Amino acid sequence: MNDTLITKGLPSTHGDSYQLNTTTMIRHAARTYPEQEIVYRTADGGWDRYTYGESYTRICRAANALRGLGVGPGDVVGILDWNSRRHFELYWAIPGLAAVMLQMNLRLVPEDLGYVTDHSKASWILVDETLLPIAEQLAPLTPQVKGWIVMSDRPLSEISTTLSNVHHFEDLLAAADAQIDWPMVDETSAYSACYTTGTTGRPKGIYYSHRGMCLHTLTMVGLIGMSSDDTAMLITPMFHGQCWGLPQAAVQAMTKIVLPGRYVAQDTSVLVDAMIAEEVTVSNGAPAIFAPMLDYIRTLDAKPDLSRARLLSGATEPSLSLMRGFYDLTGADVIHAYGATETTPLVTVNKGLKPSLRDVLTDEQMWNRKRCQGLMAPGVDFRLIDEAGEDVPFDGVSQGEVLLRGPWIIERYHKLDDDGDRFLDGYWRSGDVGTIDEHGYLKLTDRLKDVIKSGGEWISSIDMENALTVHPHIRDAAVVGIEHPKWQERPVALVVTDDGNEVPLAEIHEILAPNFAKWQLPETVLFLDALPRTSVGKLDKKSIRASYSDLYKDV
Repeated sequence: MNDTLITKGLPSTHGDSYQLNTTTMIRHAARTYPEQEIVYRTADGGWDRYTYGESYTRICRAANALRGLGVGPGDVVGILDWNSRRHFELYWAIPGLAAVMLQMNLRLVPEDLGYVTDHSKASWILVDETLLPIAEQLAPLTPQVKGWIVMSDRPLSEISTTLSNVHHFEDLLAAADAQIDWPMVDETSAYSACYTTGTTGRPKGIYYSHRGMCLHTLTMVGLIGMSSDDTAMLITPMFHGQCWGLPQAAVQAMTKIVLPGRYVAQDTSVLVDAMIAEEVTVSNGAPAIFAPMLDYIRTLDAKPDLSRARLLSGATEPSLSLMRGFYDLTGADVIHAYGATETTPLVTVNKGLKPSLRDVLTDEQMWNRKRCQGLMAPGVDFRLIDEAGEDVPFDGVSQGEVLLRGPWIIERYHKLDDDGDRFLDGYWRSGDVGTIDEHGYLKLTDRLKDVIKSGGEWISSIDMENALTVHPHIRDAAVVGIEHPKWQERPVALVVTDDGNEVPLAEIHEILAPNFAKWQLPETVLFLDALPRTSVGKLDKKSIRASYSDLYKDV
């Protein structure tokens, strides 16, 4: 917990009693830009569109419908859905009642998703028709759920399900009032809940406040430079991590919005086609999604002009080849950003270059600078500490764990008593290791749990992965430390090539040599068809280490 002493000065005459609520954002957007478009994917794979004004009417109806079912302040309502217009509407309707929107990660195994639903005490769950099989698996694990609301264009009479106490979303909306007197919600009330993906133990609950969301949104709009002239496409799943705050930022800036519905990484052509057709200028996603999008663009005879596009890339560090590829082919700027579920998520953004560096760095140095996670967002306080808990200098060399504190950074986990090791003096311990240089740029070098310790020295797996993907035939790479009887750990590289052929070890060493000492180079390189990833697209290094833990057992 944060024990910082608060010093009270002379009271202001501002309207400090007026609460920061997310409802204010959508009300203002609907009043000021009722004609602004929201484009959404339909159930048959086509596209349709409506306006902010029409969406707001449905939001009001949805809130009234939920209130009619008994949903009120403090109740938790879950959503099982893709990036759809109904999901977008519920982003506002549920919190507007002072209830909590539970983001249900579709990629979690049923046991973990059942735990999340039970731990949060969700009372109602809204589920897209295509996800009824998941809901039916959850039902026996969540006896406290009062009922289920199916979201579909088809009538309920045509939908078969084993769920009990089932309602139809569109029927509820049709019967609900289109006007609502929104409550003034205390700004410290929970707006939504998102649970970590549980790579170490059970998922942990992060409950975001209305205040935190509003301040995060204002900061994000300013840093990205969003306005009503923009078109924002929500690629990051809306069921996890607030879709990185882009839905709220888009509404605050009153941009045109594109909701791509359901898509798969194996076929991202639908995303690129929509981006071109709707002239998207802001979007978000992981490199695991942007990379196949770039591959598809390469197949197009006429390359699109995306010179106004800012592609917010997170989850893992985007490779230089990805960033340069987008820029060279389309003019799009891949903006590296950093955050976590616990940070709402925006912590740093690497947009543009500081004016003081523009005439100093070479072109190559400027591109290399884009690999940094960027400059800290205003309002976020941060430290770097070593293994002894002492602060390290911001010199671009000294490494330390990143500690964060701020109005949208958590101070505790929901109903978790043994979380003290995740906090220090009011700061959340990220578990990320990095440096901050004299210009203020954060560069992550690894996760604490992923740092390779060989012969008493650290090797950055992230830097090695990015160096490997510079090779023209290496599509993806992961580097992990495997226990070694002599050196404690040794780096092992797992590589995916574009043609399925192996790259000679000598060639691997040659491409790594400019950035790594000879003793740091991996003796073992394994070639795979694909790398294991977590539910949010990050490399699953825990499973990789487990799979190859015996590699050096007999050395």
